[in-house]
Amino acid sequence: MNKVIVVAGPTASGKSALAIDLAEAFNGVVINADSMQIYQGTPIISAAPSEEDKKRVPHRLYEIFSPDVNGSVVDWLNLAVAEIKNCWAEGKMPIVVGGTGLYLDNLINGTTPIPETSAEVRQKVMQKLHEIGVNKLHEELALHDPITANRLSPNDTTRVRRAYEVWQETGIALSEWHKKPMIKKLPEAKFLVVKILPSREELDERCFLRWDKMMNAGALREVENLARLDLDKNLPAMKALGVPELLQFVEGKITLDEACSLAKLHTRQYAKRQMTWFRHQLTADIEICSCYHGQKSEKENVILGVKKRL
Repeated sequence: MNKVIVVAGPTASGKSALAIDLAEAFNGVVINADSMQIYQGTPIISAAPSEEDKKRVPHRLYEIFSPDVNGSVVDWLNLAVAEIKNCWAEGKMPIVVGGTGLYLDNLINGTTPIPETSAEVRQKVMQKLHEIGVNKLHEELALHDPITANRLSPNDTTRVRRAYEVWQETGIALSEWHKKPMIKKLPEAKFLVVKILPSREELDERCFLRWDKMMNAGALREVENLARLDLDKNLPAMKALGVPELLQFVEGKITLDEACSLAKLHTRQYAKRQMTWFRHQLTADIEICSCYHGQKSEKENVILGVKKRL
């Protein structure tokens, strides 16, 4: 059948609940496309599916990497493609859900033919980053790839590191790789995209409420456990929403109230960036203009809309 349902939207918009409802309606498997939910150790703070959710429908690519792993979009894409093909082979509907625009864009529209960087190169660059800092690494990147360096903020650790890794691995600037034709990993796929774009006011309220629920459920305990691992703070798992702020509290640098206020502010800012990206960069077959709550009429309308377009 070669069909894939994609559920996209900002954090706290209800997309995970919608994905589960769609999986139940279409004999589906929920496949994660959230760059933080792939890591172990922080199911509460990353809002990973609960055990109850997993019992309702199959879930894939959640909590698959140790927090000391430096995962990339290429790692995720290869795994996601394999899971989608498994679904097709089993006669099930793959339902890809997440708020990481880069993941979804690469899956739907294709990716540049950049070779995967080796674990050795990643480790080497991570060590260099740890020694000299992101600003100096950005300066070195500018010597070899001035176009990419000019496009990136000197403080954008993830993208600066990635661009430097590509140059180290291939000897070719990332900007040159981006000039090459895009390659689709699933050219045979027919994607049906459902996009959730609520109002800012509604989303802000949901973000704040969810943070309070996370704290009550044990988010601080998760971060305390992470702190005991003494991991490099540049690792993706250490930069998940709420983790850096609570780490500052654990380290005695700020109060818990200050940490929570900062986490809510940064979550709100992140959701705003997601909204902007989804609004302008992701074309959707169905757009939902409020957060998804899973009410009966709401669920029926979305399922009917998807059914008509499949």
